[in-house]
Amino acid sequence: MNHDQQKDHARLNKEIAVSFLQLVASGRVREAYNTYISPDFCHHNPYFRGDANSLMIAMEENASKNPDKSFEVKRVIAEGNLVAVHSHVKQKPEDLGVAVVHIMRFENHIIVEMWDLGHPVPENSPNEYGIF
Repeated sequence: MNHDQQKDHARLNKEIAVSFLQLVASGRVREAYNTYISPDFCHHNPYFRGDANSLMIAMEENASKNPDKSFEVKRVIAEGNLVAVHSHVKQKPEDLGVAVVHIMRFENHIIVEMWDLGHPVPENSPNEYGIF
């Protein structure tokens, strides 16, 4: 694969990663899974079993409990078959929210593996640059 093809693959994987997360955040979880997730998908969220169905059900429950959730992408980075999405997620509009990083591994533009890390946005921070 030449350099231009690599850039095109990275761009497409970045778009897919963001679209997947936007659909999930908007409550369209099954659509997100049916469109972007491999049948062999696994994830590394320590609070749920590692299969696709367990995480999908948890995401649906979260969407049901938090219909006003917001999801704002701050940056997206791609390298090889990996994409990292750094975002600001709020379960409710009045929440400070969480800084989240989702890392996704792709095969043929389908998400086959995912990791997620979250850090609550502090109310008061001595860091003058902020969390984002």
